[in-house]
This record gives sequence, C-alpha cells and structure tokens, in this order.
Amino acid sequence: MKKNGLIMVLFLTSILMFSQKIERIEPPFWWAEMHNPKLQLMIYGKDIASFQPSISNKSIEITGIIKTENPNYLFIDLNFEKSTAGTFDILLKKGKKELKYTYELKQREPNSAKRKGFDSSDVVYLLMPDRFANGNPANDSHPKLTEKLNRAYLGGRHGGDIQGIINNLDYINSLGATAVWSTPLLEDNDDKYSYHTYAQSDVYKIDPRYGTNDDYKRLADEMHQRGMKLIMDYVTNHWGLKHWMMNDLPTYTWIHQFPGYANSNYRMTTQYDPNASKIDAKYCMDGWFVSTMPDLNQSNPLMLNYLTQNAIWWIEFAGLNGLRVDTYSYNDKEAIAKWTKSIMEEYPNFNIVGEVWMYDQAQISYWQKDSKIGAIQSYNSNLPSVMDFTLHNAIMTVFNEENPNWNDGMIKVYENFVNDFLYPDINNIMVFAENHDTPRIHHLYNGDVKKYQLAMTLLTTIRGIPQIYYGSEIGMTGDKNLGDGDIRRDFPGGWEGDAINAFTQEGRTAKQNELFNFTGKLFNWRKEKSVIHYGKTTHYIPENNVYVYFRYNESEKVMIVLNNSQKEQTISLDRFKESIQPHTKGFELFSEQQIDLSKGTLVIPAKSPMIIELK
Repeated sequence: MKKNGLIMVLFLTSILMFSQKIERIEPPFWWAEMHNPKLQLMIYGKDIASFQPSISNKSIEITGIIKTENPNYLFIDLNFEKSTAGTFDILLKKGKKELKYTYELKQREPNSAKRKGFDSSDVVYLLMPDRFANGNPANDSHPKLTEKLNRAYLGGRHGGDIQGIINNLDYINSLGATAVWSTPLLEDNDDKYSYHTYAQSDVYKIDPRYGTNDDYKRLADEMHQRGMKLIMDYVTNHWGLKHWMMNDLPTYTWIHQFPGYANSNYRMTTQYDPNASKIDAKYCMDGWFVSTMPDLNQSNPLMLNYLTQNAIWWIEFAGLNGLRVDTYSYNDKEAIAKWTKSIMEEYPNFNIVGEVWMYDQAQISYWQKDSKIGAIQSYNSNLPSVMDFTLHNAIMTVFNEENPNWNDGMIKVYENFVNDFLYPDINNIMVFAENHDTPRIHHLYNGDVKKYQLAMTLLTTIRGIPQIYYGSEIGMTGDKNLGDGDIRRDFPGGWEGDAINAFTQEGRTAKQNELFNFTGKLFNWRKEKSVIHYGKTTHYIPENNVYVYFRYNESEKVMIVLNNSQKEQTISLDRFKESIQPHTKGFELFSEQQIDLSKGTLVIPAKSPMIIELK
C-alpha cells in the first residue's frame, strides 16, 4: 500500500509539473524605440513564481523580478534601451523544467510618437457600438460569452459592432464630424447589461461580439484615411466582476477591499475638500462604483504600471488619437496623475479628456493640467482636457426658458462663460448637450427643431471641443426615466429590415433631413474656421433672452446671435460697435444673405440662431 501510494504521489507530481505552463503574458507584445524603454511583463501560470526567468537576447536587461503572495504571478522588469525590433525568448527555469515564450518587439510606425490628438478643431461624434449599426450579424452572440443577442430588450445586447461603424464612417464624415468617440469595446462578460462594456473582463481583447483587435485597428486605419480621429473610452477606475483576474488576484491589494465589497459614496469633492474626513474620502476613491465593478487600486505600483502599459499598448497598436477616461475623478488622484503623465510623455501631441462630472467650474478646473485651483494644494493632474458639465447642465433647461426670470434663460449660458478664467486651457475642454448617460435633448425639447438648432449653434461656435451624441442629428429621443436603454436606442437603418434608414438622405423622413442638413451645414462650416477653433471671445449680457457674442482673431471675426425668445427681436447694433468696428457688412450662414451692419439694427426671427461672418 505504501509503495502504491508513493507511486501515485510521484505520478500526480509529474502531471502537475507537465501541466505547468505560461497561460498569459501581458502586454502580449511591445515596440522598440519607445520614449520609455522600460517594460514590466506580467506572467501568469500555475506556480509560475517558482521559476527563474532569463532572456535569450543579451541586449535586453532584466532590471527587476517581483513576486507577490500569489505564486501564479511573476512580474519582470525589462529595459529595451539597447535593443531593436525582433523576437527573443523568455526562458523560465525550475530545476530541469524549462518553459519558453517567444516575445516580439515590433517596429513602431513612422511618426507614431508625434501622432496628433483631437483638439478644438474637431467635432466629436459619440456613439455606442452595440446600438449604432450591425455590420456583421455572425458575431451577434459568442459561445464563450454569457449574454446573448436580445434586441427586444432595452438593456440587452442588440448586435451593433465595429464593422457597423466602419460601414457608416462616410455618413459621420458627411455630417462634418472629424473624430469618433466610441464607448468601450473591450470584452465585458457580465451576465446582463454587458452592452455598455464598462465592466470589462479582458482589457487586452476586443469583445468578440464587436469584432477582433484587428478589426479595431482597421477602424482606426479607415478613419485616418478619411482624415478622421479615433478616441478610445478607457476605464482606469474599475473592471468587471467577471474579469479573469478576479478569480485569482495578483495580490490582495490589486483592488480595494474593506475587506470585500463597499460601495462608493460618489462624493468626489472629498478628493480636495480640506475639511473632509478620511473615511469619506476613502469611500469615494476606494468604494466600488457598483457591486459588479471592483474598484482598482491605482496606488499599488504593479496595478498602476499595468494600467499605464495597457493604455499605451492600445494607443500604439491601433494608432489612437485620444482617450476619454471614464470616472476620472474617482481614481486615486496622485496615481491617476502619474498614469496621465506617463502617456503624455510618450505621446506629447496626444489628448486625453477626463470625465469629471461636477457642476462647479472651480471643481472641474481643479482636474485640468496646470490648474491654479489644483496648485493651491500642490496638485497637478496632468490631464489635458475636461468636460464642461456646467454648460451641459444649462443646455438641458435654458432653451425651454422662453420668458425667463433674472437668473433663467440665456443668462445661464452667459454666466457659465464668465468663469472661463478658472481653466488653464479653455480651448481644450469638451462641450456637449448630451451623452450616453444624460437625458436626450430631443426629449427635453419635446422634439422642437428650433431649440435643437439653438443648442447646436451654441456648441459649434463657442470655445472648446464640441461633442454630439449619435442620433441627435436626426432627432433621436429617449426618456432617461425609463432607464439607460431608452436613451441608447438603435440607430434607424443600422439593422437589416429597419423601416427607416437614416444613414441615407432618401431613407430619412422630412424632419430627419431638416435636422441632419442643419447639423451638417454647421459642422462642415466649422471645419475650416480657425477663428472658432482658437479665437478669442467677447460676449454681451443677454437682453430679452437674446445672447450675442463674437469670436475673433487677427484676421477673422464672427458674430453669433441666439434669440431664445418666442418673439422676433430687433437689437440695436450700437451696443456692439466695439466688436463690430470697422466692419459694415456681414454674411449670414443659414440664410446665406448679406447683412448690412450700417443700418444700426438687426432683426432676428423668434427662436433662431444667426452666424454672421463680418466682412
């Protein structure tokens, strides 16, 4: 019996040794001649930490080996400063057993490091891939992923994918949008509501229901051929509960634990409130966003390095032009500043916009790079761009306020801009009327075309980077009170058999064409207007719910008039002569009429915008 038992132990030991293998190496490949020549490889496999690593290429230096309490992980620090593109072997030895992995250092594309990011010369088109267009019905469901296609359910997966975006790039381009921000496309294996893809289960892999990694790169290439830019929605704050690491964490401190789960209090002001208690600040930064989204611990150097390299990997692989970072102000603020700085050092002309969902300009501006507000606490986020939620808040209500009181109507918009001095880079903030998390403006405006025209004219002509939400240009609506699925409806024409195909002029209704044509005229006009992209602003206190402002530079000047009143208004031009002089004529964009500014008055139709290029 003892002899048989010993044989069985030896047999099981040999099975275990032979079963040992490298299950994952992340990043899966890298590039030579990066600005930062250092890379930290994460190797995962059963008891992999018991192996001793070495590199076949002597020009590559191992500068550190890190083990955690979990023997299934091994972190290796490498220096590629003296190496060139090519392959090399990573060797792992334990006694007589040896594991080998051939790793590739790719050659960077020319001018990769100098890639231009999105900026105020762009108009950003935000879309949700699952709800935009189904270009490949064969990938609607996937055998290895839990949630299957259910288009009848607002919160289900509807089948939109990367091919659907590619198929309709000419539509977006014809609208005059120059950049696309897609909500996340990485794998999300949640049991339900996985279509939004903010609870990711593998951050090196496009969700197969959207396509492949190569499809994503092809999307970027197709956009670049059209002179367009691609913005990736990146999540640093949390992953999904179904992320593959959640079954076997590299270290207990990889995520925040209390121990176990605790929800965020969502009070982002605790990040800088000098009077905040430590417990409140902890629950904001460390609490989970929701119970299915574990909060990542960016203060753990291994985790921070993992997130940094992952973002750079996608930028380099796909040729991205920017990142939109979800829930930016929920992260550990010192760690996220390091993450942002590392990316911007690798790509100095790149752009990153952070979601800082606050309704106070001082609080939002705190998070922009070189903020004077942040400097009070010796903090610099290094974040180039933030989102103008205060303006968004005004737009949701202002165009319904036609007989305003002292603080209502267009004065809300005016008051938003009086605080522009708080932002260190006022041109590099994202301005928007709605997005995938907010009420649909066509629902708020009850489908009123005039109100939409006023809102779009405002967004298109003020400082910053305008962002439009897919379907706004054709009047898509939805009630936030019915749930997020209702404000994320399918784009009509994106699915075979749709009754209306709004991707084509012939397929759109008369009202859809009215909205699309107005939007397209506005956005395409803006493309070549550097005076709008980078010009200065002079604005005037609204009177009778009419807001007048000027955008100007050394060679151009544009007068914008927004009549938010239900009545035709006649304004005296004498009040604006400091901005009008020495011009006596102008050309109005929408009516395509010459305007005689020497008459002394200007008549503006009710609920209408005017854009007058001064001549």
